[in-house]
Amino acid sequence: MTMHHAAPVPPAAGGFATLGLSPTLCQVVAELGFATPTPVQARAIPLLLAGRDLVGQSTTGSGKTAAFGLAILQKLKRRERHPQALILCPTRELCAQVARDLRKLGRREAGLAVLVLAGGQPMNPQLAALQQGVHVVVGTPGRALDHIKRGSLDLSGVATVVVDEADRMLDMGFGEEMEKILSGAPRPRQTVFFSATYPRSIDAMTKAHQQDPARLTVGDADTSRTPLRQLATVVDENGRLATLLTMLRTSPPESAIVFCNFKATVTRIEQALGAAGISSASLHGGLEQKQRDFVMARFRNHSIRVLVATDVAARGLDIEGLDLVVNFELPFQPEIYVHRIGRTGRAGKVGTAVSLVGPRDGAKVKAIEAAIGSPLERRMAPTADADTPTPRSAIHGGAIMETLYISGGRKDKMRAGDILGALTGEAGGFQGSDVGKIEIHDRFSYVAIARGHAERAIQQLGAGRIKGKRFKVGLAR
Repeated sequence: MTMHHAAPVPPAAGGFATLGLSPTLCQVVAELGFATPTPVQARAIPLLLAGRDLVGQSTTGSGKTAAFGLAILQKLKRRERHPQALILCPTRELCAQVARDLRKLGRREAGLAVLVLAGGQPMNPQLAALQQGVHVVVGTPGRALDHIKRGSLDLSGVATVVVDEADRMLDMGFGEEMEKILSGAPRPRQTVFFSATYPRSIDAMTKAHQQDPARLTVGDADTSRTPLRQLATVVDENGRLATLLTMLRTSPPESAIVFCNFKATVTRIEQALGAAGISSASLHGGLEQKQRDFVMARFRNHSIRVLVATDVAARGLDIEGLDLVVNFELPFQPEIYVHRIGRTGRAGKVGTAVSLVGPRDGAKVKAIEAAIGSPLERRMAPTADADTPTPRSAIHGGAIMETLYISGGRKDKMRAGDILGALTGEAGGFQGSDVGKIEIHDRFSYVAIARGHAERAIQQLGAGRIKGKRFKVGLAR
């Protein structure tokens, strides 16, 4: 894709204030620790604030959510409680992540209402929230279209539509729903597409639904992408599991995903990892949404080190700081390989993707190498040194955190700062380093606590009060 702009864009080093953002949003960005904009933010934000339509070819981890999120927040009329922006994402997990990011960025915008409309959740709470009035809707195409047909989602006041991970939505068969939503949204409006790849079907959509869009490409050479080592380890067909166990024992990763092609394989690997004392959990299509959310919360906060997943279950997961992806089996399409490995090496880390290659995988390897434009780096399978006993902690790859459950959430006016204050204040006595990721949901919250400190934290939070109220606190398993 070529890139053209209405005017030269200031360099990223100039900071967020040079991009035309309000002082309030610049303050929030500073509080969240973003010193300078990523390339996609430096280029996209001025264009979006100017009202331009945009096609951005950019991958997850490039900062695109903050780019369109900040522009949307700046243009919102908060006194008008009706949908003013619609953001379409391929999966419920990605919707939840985008909504979380928007709420963080908009935490100084009093009364901001962001609603997730996704399948796998009951309709009634969504209908009630829409009736009360919301500013921003983040939804999957299927559920968003359901609400439009019911008349519960009114697009007449929508000024901006963002289609995030457009290529993935087409892969998942959402093309028809996307077309219907875009055709039914009012004009004139601002329409924004973000996509890692740019197939012809997306080109057709931009022609039909955008006005003179600015195009920008943030390539892999950009600073927003970190280096990624892609290794191929040759194994016997029956030696995959032994190789995986040795790999996880000899170099325990902080955070890893093992991808399999079938649910039965996921179950077999999780059982083997559990028997070896390696902290792990599985993610597959047979899990209920509530179970999936719980597994992902524990994986994100480092209470689980290794996630074993099928591609269907792992679509749309937005995970930071993943240092290893293992392809236990090579996928059937090279595009899926590219999606799998795109999760590694976030936040400045060098990521590693290891593919276990069996004797019958030659054609798959050639197709993958053609898709990525370079050969995979060949590696011999690691061997466990029988003379050197591995320390129990290394075999374990023991998770460094445990997860607490608190029976209060966003609807109880609970904020992360309230929980952190209750733990690290004078009464709590915890160090900030003992407390990990805090996730606030509607009616409950998860808190990561350094392993070994959970009982004391439960007693502390259970005996005291958070925001003047008592909440149930326990270990989430």
